[in-house]
Amino acid sequence: MAKILFVITGASYWTLKDGTRHPTGYWAEEFAAPYSELTGSGHEIVVATPGGVVPHVDVMSLRPAMAGSEQIALKQEEILRSAEELRRPIELADARLEDYDAVYYPGGHGPMEDLWANADSGRLLTAALASGKPLAIVCHAPAAMLATRRKGVSPFAGYQVTAYTNDEEDAVGLAAKARWLLEDELVGMGVHFTRGEIWKPYTVVDRNLHTGQNPASAAPLAQGLLKVL
Repeated sequence: MAKILFVITGASYWTLKDGTRHPTGYWAEEFAAPYSELTGSGHEIVVATPGGVVPHVDVMSLRPAMAGSEQIALKQEEILRSAEELRRPIELADARLEDYDAVYYPGGHGPMEDLWANADSGRLLTAALASGKPLAIVCHAPAAMLATRRKGVSPFAGYQVTAYTNDEEDAVGLAAKARWLLEDELVGMGVHFTRGEIWKPYTVVDRNLHTGQNPASAAPLAQGLLKVL
């Protein structure tokens, strides 16, 4: 069975352009769905965060209206409660790629606060991309790719990538408040940005890189990861 590293934001807020702090963290579905898919197939999960902090779930993601229904929200909450890996993360700086068969980054707005500029994450992503091991990144987590730039150049340039779109950010009323928008930054970094309908599952595979557009894409992304594992 495979051993998979889940790299999760350690942020509990996202700083907006006016300096206010928007409460956030990781998005429940983006952890819960892949965690269930992968552990259900017998694979082992290890969680890593910056500084080894216990990650914060974005409480908004557990609201029935956001999760899809009260039943789904309760199921996700149950998965988060039972996932002991969330309570004992390792330090991201200590994570060694050679110890894992695949790497997965769930989103939420948290990566827009910390992982986008985290050097340890940047080094891990660069190594994972070069290794040929499956690398899966969803929603806002592609912000972490920005930390791979050296002298303005990223190894992800030229790859087909999807991520949370400007339209989706606008639909939740945060595009105008953001310091920068993920889609714009990724395009500026030189990736070939591709997208589907807002809120609908959409995934892209380019070589060993698997990306998903939004929370609804997390489960399909994990299913794709299972196939290559």
